[in-house]
Amino acid sequence: MIAKENILATAKKAILSESESIKKLADYLDFNFTAAVEAIYNCNGRLIVTGIGKSALIAQKIVATLNSTGTPSMFLHASEAIHGDLGMVQAADIIVCISKSGNSPEIKVLVPFLKRFENQLIAITGNMMSFLAKNSDFVLNTTIDQEACPNNLAPTNSTTAQLVMGDALAVCLMELRNFGPEDFAKYHPGGALGKKLLLRVSSMLENALKPMVSPDASIKKVIFEISEKRLGVTAVVEHDKVIGIITDGDIRRMLNDRDSFADLSAKDIMTKNPKMIHSTDMVVDAFNILEDFSITQLVVVDDGEYKGVLHLHDILKEGIV
Repeated sequence: MIAKENILATAKKAILSESESIKKLADYLDFNFTAAVEAIYNCNGRLIVTGIGKSALIAQKIVATLNSTGTPSMFLHASEAIHGDLGMVQAADIIVCISKSGNSPEIKVLVPFLKRFENQLIAITGNMMSFLAKNSDFVLNTTIDQEACPNNLAPTNSTTAQLVMGDALAVCLMELRNFGPEDFAKYHPGGALGKKLLLRVSSMLENALKPMVSPDASIKKVIFEISEKRLGVTAVVEHDKVIGIITDGDIRRMLNDRDSFADLSAKDIMTKNPKMIHSTDMVVDAFNILEDFSITQLVVVDDGEYKGVLHLHDILKEGIV
């Protein structure tokens, strides 16, 4: 059996090897990278990213990142391209071709066809003297000293370098486009990320109950309202204006402090000036308020009109945080 310390040593060696390969990429950046970014930014078509083998898998990830950050992109498998899929390439498109060696048979067959169509070609390769490099308009250098694989065979450092170079392209294009959180949300409407960036308080109140009592309501009425609406709180409303809230915690404290509450009304135990939020505010902002003040409910009010109560549990159920 392999000793645990040997496993950890091998893992650390692989991680450090890949990190060193990535670190060297910064020194390889030159005018080719700048020109490639500018060409993609000014492109009137799409970005077609192609590759073969493990490089094809990296190409697909780069395409996914670019599409989600505002650069329309498509994946083209190098071997399928020469069997009909070249039809997806349009005149205004720019092509990124990824290959460690830059000399694989599929690449040597594909590149001349791409050049015949006069599309600009950007190479991401680890061989600056390769067929691909010599026939590309711009070359992004991803040369590595060796793979992390102990046999120096399995694509490890090389594919990581390709992936990082693709991420560098995407990040630069995002900055050129001033691509912000609102733009990001447009392409990520589903899941926790989309909800965090898009969901407003009003969406959480569509079917919400509106617990409320008058200032003179009896404690029995207050308890009934809190229990019936199941939000752990009720607003105290006077002349259509929220003047306070009463939580189930307030009820428990009152019962601990007094033997009788027959002479009390809602106004006697309410918390004045409760934390409020507008229905047009983002739910994530509401969560931040709840967290900052260590509370579990927010009263929602628009132009003085009571809209309902937003509860921490409802936010957590949405999986926003």
